[in-house]
Amino acid sequence: MKRLNAVIFDMDGLLLDTERIALLSFVEACRECHFEPDLDIYHQCIGTTYARAAEILINGYGKDFPFDAVSRLWERKFDAETLEKPVPLKKGALSLLQYLERTGIKKAVVTSTIQAHALSRLANAGILRFFRFILGGDQISKGKPDPEIYLTACQRIGERPAMCLALEDSDSGVRSAFEAGLNVIQVPDLKEPSAEVKALGHKIVNSLDEARMEIVELFRIEEGTR
Repeated sequence: MKRLNAVIFDMDGLLLDTERIALLSFVEACRECHFEPDLDIYHQCIGTTYARAAEILINGYGKDFPFDAVSRLWERKFDAETLEKPVPLKKGALSLLQYLERTGIKKAVVTSTIQAHALSRLANAGILRFFRFILGGDQISKGKPDPEIYLTACQRIGERPAMCLALEDSDSGVRSAFEAGLNVIQVPDLKEPSAEVKALGHKIVNSLDEARMEIVELFRIEEGTR
């Protein structure tokens, strides 16, 4: 019987329904700057840091892409929707957090978003209280898919990676957690997992409600046993 001691959550697209807001904000910003974006290139940015996303967009769209203007406008639009008002929770997020709280399992968040913004978004959504800490992309040197953020989170939460479960929506997040040695469940959001990521053999489910059922099945945790 495996024992699960901690669950480490991604944030955007996993707990908070921010990825659709980010996509819409990006498309609007591009069009206001008279540029029509190829969304296949945009999707490669999901789950990465700002620096890595900038590299992908600049290289992918070429010299005619007005990155600086788009970036400034995109940030203003996105922040207006996610920092100044509550972001909707993903389906099953609250019930999963409440369940894990009852079982006594440790919980934390690792996100490519800077910590200050992550704290604001989670607080506005009413779920910040569930987590021991929030580890932001500005607090590490290498972002996802590098394993640093998950290794750092396991150290801070006081558990070996093998005793932790990562919940991720993006391929880059899955790679990060997998390389760090965590158990992984993926809940895809805007983009389906690639064939390469599927080959890792981790669980892939459609919602956090399904993830909760997998946690009960995989780790045989019964409510009220802790």
